Amino acid sequence: MQTLVLATANEHKIKEIREILNDPSIEITSAVDLNISDQLVEDGNTFEDNALQKARAVFKKTQKPTLADDSGLEVFFLNHRPGVLSARYAGEHATDEENNKKLLKELGPLSFRRRTARFRCVLAFVAHGVEEIVSGECRGIILEQPRGTNGFGYDPLFKPYGYEQTFGEMEPAEKHKISHRSKALQKVKPLLEGYFMEAGEGKK
Repeated sequence: MQTLVLATANEHKIKEIREILNDPSIEITSAVDLNISDQLVEDGNTFEDNALQKARAVFKKTQKPTLADDSGLEVFFLNHRPGVLSARYAGEHATDEENNKKLLKELGPLSFRRRTARFRCVLAFVAHGVEEIVSGECRGIILEQPRGTNGFGYDPLFKPYGYEQTFGEMEPAEKHKISHRSKALQKVKPLLEGYFMEAGEGKK
């Protein structure tokens, strides 16, 4: 069985990636499982910078194929904030609730047509001789108050276009059909399959 290391300490992301990839031929472990969370530095200016930085660091440490996720919410009225600061928008150790409250305060009574936003996910895959970056996005609007207790982060505030439910109200399987992370993972699947197939043939 092939091993893939997830360069993240976010348990919610680890759970979603495992559910979406759902490949019994790949053993998915994480920086948390390997006690190397100290390698996960996020000081880049873009999702791409952060994802690649984390993937390179964890691959260097483990020498195993590594997948890093950097993602967040971009609100167009706020010039794409919170962006790379999504997880710490209200402070370095802010809770989801604190981040949501800050976002709602900044948007105030704006009309729905001006509350447009998108979730973006950038994945970096780093392995021996390989560095690839893919991305996915999901667009919608930010509600005036949270709805639902599923998901994490800004999910209770985000209602994707074409749906009446927020990410926070959707069941995981429904969210996985349209989410930014799912779209990015669909793009990375062929990269993983190609790499592991080639690696497997190399061992013969």
